[in-house]
Amino acid sequence: MNRISSVVATAGALTLILAGCGSADEATDASGLRKGTPASTTAPATTTSKAAASGSQVTCSEFKSLDNDAQTRVIEQILADNPGGPFEGSPNVALGTAKLVCLAPGNADKTVAEAAGMTP
Repeated sequence: MNRISSVVATAGALTLILAGCGSADEATDASGLRKGTPASTTAPATTTSKAAASGSQVTCSEFKSLDNDAQTRVIEQILADNPGGPFEGSPNVALGTAKLVCLAPGNADKTVAEAAGMTP
């Protein structure tokens, strides 16, 4: 019985600690990004690389060298080029998957769409 009580007390303390980690400012910033504030939607045209423009032809080695905004645009282009794929409607999941699979050295010369399985 003492074990159960200590586990419950520890879980409660951990929950309280984790609940106190955020602040109202952080929540506002995240909400602003989801709403598409001008700061998050305006990007200079010079940051678009030729790799980002070709979308589905970007290799993992090229993808890893892009900044976050360019990577997001590449993933959106891949999803647009491959409707009905497993990541349709989930661009954030597709982006995370692409970042993970492109870390593998064996995928360096594969296209992002091929390595991440984004084609239908």
